[in-house]
Amino acid sequence: MALTDEAIGKIKTMITSGELGPGDRLPKEADLARRLGLSRNSLREAVKALSIIRILDVRQGDGTYVTSLAPQLLLDTLGFVVDFHRDDTVLEFLEVRRILEPAATALAAQRMGAEDIADLQAVLDSLDDTRDVEALVANDLEFHRLIAVGSGNTVLCSLLDGLSGPTTRARIWRGVTQEGAVTRTREQHQAIVDAITLGQADLARSWATVHVAGVEEWLRRAL
Repeated sequence: MALTDEAIGKIKTMITSGELGPGDRLPKEADLARRLGLSRNSLREAVKALSIIRILDVRQGDGTYVTSLAPQLLLDTLGFVVDFHRDDTVLEFLEVRRILEPAATALAAQRMGAEDIADLQAVLDSLDDTRDVEALVANDLEFHRLIAVGSGNTVLCSLLDGLSGPTTRARIWRGVTQEGAVTRTREQHQAIVDAITLGQADLARSWATVHVAGVEEWLRRAL
């Protein structure tokens, strides 16, 4: 593992120094191993590890390339990592959401156009008085996804998308056990849409905070 870590570090340096950029092809394995003073086996393991986290793209019969290094690509593995959370750490993920989501909502109030806001309202309007918890959660996820996209910040959007996994479970628990969840969700979502429509960033931030904090408060009592 130490040799593989060394190989990863050397490839990382090539990328961060600008020697290799997004879309560039790595030298042939034998040439790169010789140049970096590595065994071909350790280099191969490093490439495999970096391809898993979307730094490198191994194309069979073509070669190995640096990916676009776009935030949404690099943070895609976040969802996989947080899926390993334990029930006693879900509150920590909700705390992070309570920090990030109001910020995204405030940005959305400043940046979302009329068409995007109409799409957001349409998602909210599609939520009826169903008792189907899965439908409620799916609608909630889409609503918050559109806001994150509307923030115009791809890093923030990717982080929130990655955090949606563990908090989805809390939303399901809330929907099953708490009376009035559908009505409360609809009312809070409408308040958020209204604030975004008016371009009132501070008000949008406040309503988003109330919304996420409500889930967090309920879960603290339930655990």
